[in-house]
Amino acid sequence: MIPLWIFPVAAATGNTVVMKPSERDPGAAMLLSELAKEAGLPDGVLNVVHGTHDTVDFLCTDERIKTVSFVGGDAAGRHVFDLGTRHNKKVQANLGAKNHVTILPDADKDATLNAIVGAAFGAAGQRCMALSHAIFVAETKEWIPELAERARKLKVSAGHVDGADLGPLISPQALHRAESLIGAGVEAGGTLVLDGRGVEVPDFPKGNFLGPTILADLDAANPAYTNEIFGPVLGCTAVDTLDEAIAFTNANPYGNGCAVFTSSGAAARKYQQEVDVGQVGVNVPIPVPLPTFSFSGSRRSVIGGHYFYGKKGAEFFTQVKTITSNWKYTDTHAKVSGVMPTMK
Repeated sequence: MIPLWIFPVAAATGNTVVMKPSERDPGAAMLLSELAKEAGLPDGVLNVVHGTHDTVDFLCTDERIKTVSFVGGDAAGRHVFDLGTRHNKKVQANLGAKNHVTILPDADKDATLNAIVGAAFGAAGQRCMALSHAIFVAETKEWIPELAERARKLKVSAGHVDGADLGPLISPQALHRAESLIGAGVEAGGTLVLDGRGVEVPDFPKGNFLGPTILADLDAANPAYTNEIFGPVLGCTAVDTLDEAIAFTNANPYGNGCAVFTSSGAAARKYQQEVDVGQVGVNVPIPVPLPTFSFSGSRRSVIGGHYFYGKKGAEFFTQVKTITSNWKYTDTHAKVSGVMPTMK
């Protein structure tokens, strides 16, 4: 998904692209490059390089590269931004996230729970727009056990297996980190409603699998909330009012995306006006806009102020040139003047 936010717009605006995928999961980028070639993209327009820190630093410093696009974690994103801008490059960087969903009592219960299950646990939670925290308003906290039952029915297996709903985490280290944060969340007072640790996938005993996990009763200081787990883990908090839900969301430093589920237009209007998040879904769990618009995450989720795709993406991959000309007839013997020229 991420490369498709970037290289089509860059190529369409006249650029060549050097794409460095994650060294832990380079396969999708290679497949996309092959598909781009089959579709007729000329040789040399899209280039793929592999590597780790040295490759990143090369891309951020080589004078032939004019812009740098990055999606990933906070530490790497700030390094890319700082290094790239020091070498006079435009840098668009999308960093961490903690995406909240607010559930109001008048929401369609079945549609809401199904949407949350898909958005929280799809792709094993390894996407920057995954719903990672649910805020249940008033009596909707009673929906949490049913949410857990729906999540429990998801099939965990390798991604290429028919019927698989979520696959493994990207590495053993990612699995260990996620499991550690689940444990830390419980130790800090969270309630483990659904535990996906130790899930067994018979055909893949060595896979980095973590089943859907739900942690309730999380406050804003709980490590399972303050950290981006980047796995199939949904945190839950119960509040009494919509105002409290908005305040809880706004107190988080990240602003990638959020959503509200309600049947009230007035409540939706209040939410979208008062929540301080760059992308808002109303009964839409993952509010990534169509390419005609721009990806507009905000606050600590982005750095540099340059958005992906849409009009803003096209502006990022182009350079403004302003030309001022004057074709009026001028007497070649006119007196020299030191004042600013005018169009008279």
